[in-house]
Amino acid sequence: MDPILITFVAYLALMLTIGIITYRKTNTLSDYVLGGRKLGSWVTAFSAAASDFSGWLLIGLPGAAYAAGFGQWSLWIAVGLAVGAAINWTYVAKRLRVYTEYSNDSITLPEFFENRFRDRSNLLRLISAVFILAFFLFYTASGLVSGAKLFQGTFDVDYHFALIIGALIIVGYTFLGGFIAVSYTDFIQGVLMSTALLFTSIYGLIQVGGFGGLFEQLSAVNGSLVDGFAATSYNQPEGIIWEAAGPIGFVGIISALAWGLGYFGQPHILARFMAIRSHQEVRKARLISISLGLVIPLYGALIVGMLGIVTFDQPLADSEQVFIQLVQVVYDPWIAGALLAAVLAAIMSTVDSQLLVSSSALSEDFYRKYFRKNASDKELVWVGRLSVLVIAIIALLIAWNETSSVLDLVSYAWAGFGATFGPAVLFSLFWRNTSRNGVLAGIIVGGVTVFTWQYTGSALYEMVPGFVFSSIAIIIFSFVGQKSSDEVKEEYDKVAGA
Repeated sequence: MDPILITFVAYLALMLTIGIITYRKTNTLSDYVLGGRKLGSWVTAFSAAASDFSGWLLIGLPGAAYAAGFGQWSLWIAVGLAVGAAINWTYVAKRLRVYTEYSNDSITLPEFFENRFRDRSNLLRLISAVFILAFFLFYTASGLVSGAKLFQGTFDVDYHFALIIGALIIVGYTFLGGFIAVSYTDFIQGVLMSTALLFTSIYGLIQVGGFGGLFEQLSAVNGSLVDGFAATSYNQPEGIIWEAAGPIGFVGIISALAWGLGYFGQPHILARFMAIRSHQEVRKARLISISLGLVIPLYGALIVGMLGIVTFDQPLADSEQVFIQLVQVVYDPWIAGALLAAVLAAIMSTVDSQLLVSSSALSEDFYRKYFRKNASDKELVWVGRLSVLVIAIIALLIAWNETSSVLDLVSYAWAGFGATFGPAVLFSLFWRNTSRNGVLAGIIVGGVTVFTWQYTGSALYEMVPGFVFSSIAIIIFSFVGQKSSDEVKEEYDKVAGA
């Protein structure tokens, strides 16, 4: 029997077992959505990193590095993400953990906005939930596409068959165990991802003579591959391989660095901050997450992509298959199976989180708020589980087109969350004069900008105008609209002093 297949089956069995075990520990909606706020620092750290780095870490980002080397998107995206994640952990994590518990024990981002500003109209909660569902459909679809490419590239199966199998597995343990299952499986998946990229990049560098040997061989292919300020065109279907495409330009660099802004508005990452056992554990979790869960996998992915350029004699038809193909060429089948399970881990760790946050938006922010205000915890948990199924089916339909690009889907969803909720979260946590109308305007302006920016024809990443316009809207409407009450400001002062 194929060693890779055996490894995959064993890994998937472990994930489903965790889902079954944690099913018994999920009794309330707080358990299902936030794990009862009982996560330790290690689980929080790797869970946050794993839910952040979806399939694009081992498929999309190495693919970008394979197609363009240091230039274009890859290097500057990595820099922007590293800085953004560090700032998010340093300033947002602790304040959000304290504020969400202090503000009527808010367990979702829409609920936090409603409680933070005492919004009796429910508009903040409703509109936030709508945008969460909209952008998560694209984000979840990107994960399902990643899973399909993994099975397709590893076992040479039909794309659509692979798509359905991956969706069934991920929905299975998310449906059963909720946040507890997702967090513990994310911990395993985060460790596996970091290990896979660390050893693959180190082993590959040894084989090519270190960084010096790698850069020398890349330069022999095309000098633009080692120039962080130059673009490279990779047009395999047209027969033009790694062709210099001129300088990236200011807009290109700013667009790539702007990925770092997205961290402040990602609900599935912010949920980890809200779920940690105590705000006192945030510092330890930050050190673990940034050092082991962020830096190693992020830059390991870049190295792996560039190693693919100098390893394969025949350029790949799909650049996003580089990690999948590389490990099968370099390693023993048993080791390759374990490393390819890391790709599945990256995919599962984010899709499960996205499904969970989306289901919480439907169960907590729609169902209980508008249909069954007195619904029992058991009923809400089951509504959450059924919501997972509905969202997964819609995402599956979006992902059905097998020409879909993982990085394109992630890029759009990442910008959507970053611009829609990033400024709202930052101003809510750190500006005393932020008002309900200001945040509402910021969320709407940010989300609408991302949806419509593509029609302007600008090459600037929609994150930039969306984030800027949202911030401006929050400031303007906080000054000209209805001001926050004394009660809201007093709560802010207490949290700021905690």
